[in-house]
Amino acid sequence: MYSEKVMDHFTNPRNVGEIENADGVGQVGNPKCGDIMKMYLKIENGVIKDAKFKTFGCGAAVATSSMATELVKGKTIEEALKITNKAVADALDGLPPVKMHCSNLAEEAIRAAIDDYMVKNGLKDSSDANNACGRRCDDIHHHHDEELDED
Repeated sequence: MYSEKVMDHFTNPRNVGEIENADGVGQVGNPKCGDIMKMYLKIENGVIKDAKFKTFGCGAAVATSSMATELVKGKTIEEALKITNKAVADALDGLPPVKMHCSNLAEEAIRAAIDDYMVKNGLKDSSDANNACGRRCDDIHHHHDEELDED
C-alpha cells in the first residue's frame, strides 16, 4: 500500500520540531478529519535555509510533511512556491489515492508559511494571505482557524 519512501519518512521523519523565531509559520488542516500540519521556515536573502514541521495525523501526513521540508530546503521562495502536491507525492514514490489529501496539506503548509513570511516582511497584504491555499483547500474541507498546540 505505501512505498518504501513513505514508510521511511514516516518511521524516520526529517526536520521534526519548531524553529524559534521562524521567519514564516504556516498551519493547515482540520482536527475533525485528523490531519494538522504546522511548518516553520528560516529564510535568508530569499532562500529557505531551514524547515521544520509538527504534524498531527496519519503516517502519510507525517511522511508528506517530512518530504515537503526536504524539498523546500535550499530553494528560493519562488522555487518553493512551485512545489505541488504531486511533486511531494512523486518524491515519496506515490501515495494511495485515499491519502493524496495529505500531499495537498503539505503543499498548503509550504504556501501558508511563505505567505506568513511575506506578510511579516511587507511583501504581501495580509488580506491576500488569508486564502493562501485557494479553492483546492475548500474542496477537501480543511479549516485554518484551529490551533495545533497551545503556545
